[in-house]
Amino acid sequence: MPGGKQVIMGVVILVLVGLVLVVWQRFSGSQEPLLQEAVYVVRSGPLTIDVVESGTIKAREQLIIKNEVEGKTSILYLIPEGTQVKKGDLLVELDASALMDAKIDQEIKVQNARAAFVNATENLAVVENQAQSDLDLAKLTLEFARQDLKKYTDGEYPNALQKANAEITLAQEELARARERLEWSKTLYEEKFISQTELAADELAEKKKALDLSLAKNNLDLLVNYTNQRDLAQRKSDVSQAEMAMERTRRKARADVVQAGAELKAREAEFQRQNDRLEKILTQLEKTRIVSPADGLVIYATSAQGGMFRRNTEPLQEGQDIRERQELIYLPTASSSNAEIAIHESNLKKVGTGMPAKVTVDALPGREFSGRITHIAPLPDAQSIWMNPDLKVFTTQIFLDGNDSDMRTGMSCQAQIIIETHDNVLSVPVQAVLQVQGVPTVYVRSGGEFVPRPVEIGLDNNRMIHVKNGLAAGDIVLLTPPLA
Repeated sequence: MPGGKQVIMGVVILVLVGLVLVVWQRFSGSQEPLLQEAVYVVRSGPLTIDVVESGTIKAREQLIIKNEVEGKTSILYLIPEGTQVKKGDLLVELDASALMDAKIDQEIKVQNARAAFVNATENLAVVENQAQSDLDLAKLTLEFARQDLKKYTDGEYPNALQKANAEITLAQEELARARERLEWSKTLYEEKFISQTELAADELAEKKKALDLSLAKNNLDLLVNYTNQRDLAQRKSDVSQAEMAMERTRRKARADVVQAGAELKAREAEFQRQNDRLEKILTQLEKTRIVSPADGLVIYATSAQGGMFRRNTEPLQEGQDIRERQELIYLPTASSSNAEIAIHESNLKKVGTGMPAKVTVDALPGREFSGRITHIAPLPDAQSIWMNPDLKVFTTQIFLDGNDSDMRTGMSCQAQIIIETHDNVLSVPVQAVLQVQGVPTVYVRSGGEFVPRPVEIGLDNNRMIHVKNGLAAGDIVLLTPPLA
């Protein structure tokens, strides 16, 4: 038994030693394992640098029928796809029930707006008339106040002043006469010709006349110093108040007319706005019936949109809800066609307008069509970015030579864009080239190991890359260069 244990221990030791050797060879710096890696023998031969993309055939000259009804609406009638139509034929009829209800409501609003506009027009005429009447009355009141002032200063006051002076003069004369009579009465009394009573009567008459004179003077003083100033100030104030009242009336009249005019303009604008909305609704109602603008073959827009952009597009059919500006039908007006493809941004630097292309159509096997690139979109396709933010493709148009009636809009196709053609050049698989500090490098077999060698490269076709310098025919390069 001790011998058996030693045998088992020996076997275990041998297994462990073998595992250590395997691990050491795998992770050591020896290049021997690389000899078993995948390699490629460099050779000289023809090379075509091209870009192959799928796309859709589209008519070069076509009319695009769009939905011009605002918002969302549903399709009540849709002409079958592939129908040959004449100009004026009904293509699509949309649901107009909501627009009919809106038309009735809008007609009521138009009538109300028209009534308000007429009322504002009449109100402006009334306000202008009332403003003129108020202004005329204010002018008349001012004129009367000025006339009253002039009448007082030039007539009433001088007359009153003259009357007061006349009363003083008369009172002075009567007082003088009364005093003479009193002196005479005193003489007669001394001589006993009149009685004491008669003398007293004359004395009383003299006093009365003196009081009348004093009262007349006081009246003159009151007229000059008080009554005149008060009446003059009152009449001047009446003139000033009439002037200010006329100015207020003028301003108020102008403000009322301006306000009535503004109200009229607002009502007119509202009437025009409501009428425009009614016209718009009527126009929208007309657009619910879409007729053919020309003779042509009916092709649904959803059928003409090819590639990955059709994945989230529901086929056009009756009962379907459609949005405003949505493309519904294409009407090709000629048999000439274009191929529309989407070029990935990684290939954008390789292609350019004017480059030749070969197009094959899935529905026409065995046939090849030549063409050239006429347009590359300056910005990536927005729908592709929306579906996949990391995918940026640029819509490219390929002009196809000749006219072929068998080629229909919406057919799937594949385009080969010829970038460069070489008869005899060196090339290697693209995975053999590694960028080392910005320098293209391949690992070339030298003796029993692979060593890095910088090379000068050209374009690639996503499979093979053109090697301009650095390699020779017969060199063996490593297809899996070390990433480190």
